[in-house]
Amino acid sequence: MIIGTAGHIDHGKTALVRALTGVDGDRLKEEKARGITIDLGFAYLPLQDGPTLGFVDVPGHERFVHTMVAGASGIDYALLVVATDDGVMPQTREHLAIIDLLGIRHGLVALTKADLATPDRLAAVTAEIRAALAGTSLDGADILPVSALSGTGIDALRQRLEGEARAQAMAKTAADPGAFRLAIDRAFTLTGVGVVVTGTVLSGRVRVGDSVTVSPSGLPARVRSLHAQNAVAEEGRAGDRCALNLAGPDITKEALHRGDMVLAPALHAPTDRIDASLRLLPREAGAKPLPQWFPVRLHHAAAEVGARVVLLSEEALAGGEATQVQLVLERPIAAAVGDRYVIRDVSAQYTLGGGRFIDLRPPPRRRRTAERVAQRIALALPDPKAALAALLAIPPHHADLTAFVRDHALPDGAAEALAAALDLVVLEHGEARTALSAERWAAYLAHLSETLAAYHAENPDLQGMGREKLRLAVQPRLPAPVFAVAIAKAVAQCLVALDGAFIRLAGHVVRLAPADEAAWADLAPLLSGEVRFRPPRVRDIAADTGRDEGEVRRILKLAGRMGWADQVAHDHFFLRDTVREMVAIAVDVAAQAPGGAFVVAPFRDRMDNGRKVAIQILDFFDRHGITLRRGDLRRVNPHRLDLFGPPVVL
Repeated sequence: MIIGTAGHIDHGKTALVRALTGVDGDRLKEEKARGITIDLGFAYLPLQDGPTLGFVDVPGHERFVHTMVAGASGIDYALLVVATDDGVMPQTREHLAIIDLLGIRHGLVALTKADLATPDRLAAVTAEIRAALAGTSLDGADILPVSALSGTGIDALRQRLEGEARAQAMAKTAADPGAFRLAIDRAFTLTGVGVVVTGTVLSGRVRVGDSVTVSPSGLPARVRSLHAQNAVAEEGRAGDRCALNLAGPDITKEALHRGDMVLAPALHAPTDRIDASLRLLPREAGAKPLPQWFPVRLHHAAAEVGARVVLLSEEALAGGEATQVQLVLERPIAAAVGDRYVIRDVSAQYTLGGGRFIDLRPPPRRRRTAERVAQRIALALPDPKAALAALLAIPPHHADLTAFVRDHALPDGAAEALAAALDLVVLEHGEARTALSAERWAAYLAHLSETLAAYHAENPDLQGMGREKLRLAVQPRLPAPVFAVAIAKAVAQCLVALDGAFIRLAGHVVRLAPADEAAWADLAPLLSGEVRFRPPRVRDIAADTGRDEGEVRRILKLAGRMGWADQVAHDHFFLRDTVREMVAIAVDVAAQAPGGAFVVAPFRDRMDNGRKVAIQILDFFDRHGITLRRGDLRRVNPHRLDLFGPPVVL
């Protein structure tokens, strides 16, 4: 269990930790010379046959509240220290407010210097403390009179902390560990060891030999060795104070900073824009409400960064009120959904408020739309399973499952577990996985079928609907890569079929009017046989058959819609089988060319149709992505060779 001290300067926090553990938390020469705590101090108390108590001793001076916030983040238990001679002081109240904003609900109050106070003074200060605790996360916490000098109450306090530690250890064993994250509060080098970082493990586990990433810099590293709770260990777990010996090509003391996060590589995705809940602390009478784009200092884990607060409601925010906001940061940080944060004014004199992170990837615009408000309500649910289910039930009805698991810092296998628990349909494209509910997927397929059926009814002579036109017509509207996966899934279910660049219902058969079919039967032979690579032009076909040129062109375009012919140039139509054959010839020519790049001449010679027509054919291939042109050279694109049907074997 990690215990964090809190309280006003000179109230005896460091002396109390020394009395409990025998360790002096003040490690800097300046701290010992001035007699005040400036930076975070650490001490440990191993329990017999039990866990180790870790103490984070924070400074009490108002100038070092930012250091106190860094130390308080990640603690399990708050030890609020109040001296009987002073009672509740300004930093007592500010530290207590920070504890409340960070959601630390376990703790007690140590009433120090109790041996110097009269019973009446003890009773008065106790009443003052209870009034200060009222309405906070420590409301009703026990108050224990102690004296670090005489030892009064120290044993009772130690026993109380030991009991809390054993209870929390049992609770943590049963808890879901999440994915590994450690907030760095110190980085240094040790002779013969190398670079060491220390911090509290916020979630997950880390083992010797694990590959990790330092975020937001993205530096890769390996854990060479580690200490957990001040002892050599093979593993560190959530809630432990750990020291990690890191090794990596760019891992140096100068490259690591307080506020960086060491985490599982899959979690590395720093953000500089976050939607969050915000509760302002009560402010002095007459204080102005918080306006739009108000500048603040944001404290998260051990990080401190400048930020602007964008209110997501129309009204300015007054003291004591709560709302949702968008935080626009000066630089990216590593965070997770549900993390607590605190904001202070830019002069670092006042703690303004705090809350929880809701969404790490919010849009910069259209923040207040009804759809966006509903999404924030869903994402604010504390249980990831419930949040994902609620998110998929509202527009746009799909979510990136990989990003959801990553941003919630969930452990390996969580995506599969969520998909199984919620009966999700997952569309995988690259490393991303887009999830829809089973009901929404069924509705999507139904809408897809209805849209194609309506299109076929209006256009019976067309082989299908264009892919992009269909994607934009079907709800929910999926991103293009996801739509391609969805269509492939629909094809596998024999619901739709692909016809070149078009999509149709599997049972759709294109039919021409009887007169048009008869006309095509007369024209098709003119494009086949020995002249198939150099078919007559439209005007020549019209002259030879005695038909109107416009009518011939209309029939040939109808044949193109049917997939029987293709318009290679304005005046040249080729049979679809001929186009497939020409694709095979281009592949063969490329295979025989040095480096797979060929010019027009060898292709023209295989066609025996003249340079002009050969260039028209290759330009047609270029437009459809079958060949890729650079200057006078072309290469075949193996991913598009089946665009006009199964490849022909020469």
